[in-house]
Amino acid sequence: MSQYKIIFTGPVGAGKTTAIESISDVPPVKTDAAASDMTKTRKSQTTVAMDYGIMNLDDGEKIHLYGTPGQERFDFMWDILSVGGLGLVLLLDNTRADPFQDMKFFLDSFADFIADTSVAIGITQMDLSSTPTVDDYHQQLKKYGLKPAVFAVDAREKKDVSLLLQSLLLSIDPMLGRE
Repeated sequence: MSQYKIIFTGPVGAGKTTAIESISDVPPVKTDAAASDMTKTRKSQTTVAMDYGIMNLDDGEKIHLYGTPGQERFDFMWDILSVGGLGLVLLLDNTRADPFQDMKFFLDSFADFIADTSVAIGITQMDLSSTPTVDDYHQQLKKYGLKPAVFAVDAREKKDVSLLLQSLLLSIDPMLGRE
């Protein structure tokens, strides 16, 4: 039985914990603590080590889902969690002051991992802020020479998170899902 590992990352409040909760087949392990810095203006709790869930596949295989802390001061966990990962799901909050800067920061921070694997990008909170658009993100990504899947997602919706994971897995192995 094979087991795989997918990493979820992005800034504080982008929906990493929520996405893992929505797709995990087991109650996720969370390492939330009370926010004590500027994070508390966005949310009362923040991930300090990781979130962890499991998605069971029909053939008995499992995908382990690891969510990174969003705060840069916990970036030492990013490298630890990325070891052995198949790919990266980058969640970006469209209501933040500069989501393109967030995207650049995380693409730069995970550049080596992305080069060895793949990335799919989910834009959250588009129901609250429709700009920038998904097309605007594609334009920005051209600067990095990347053409990842980019979707507007609601991290609370299993089908949205599933589509994002499927696109990531297909970018890693285009033959997946073919008999």
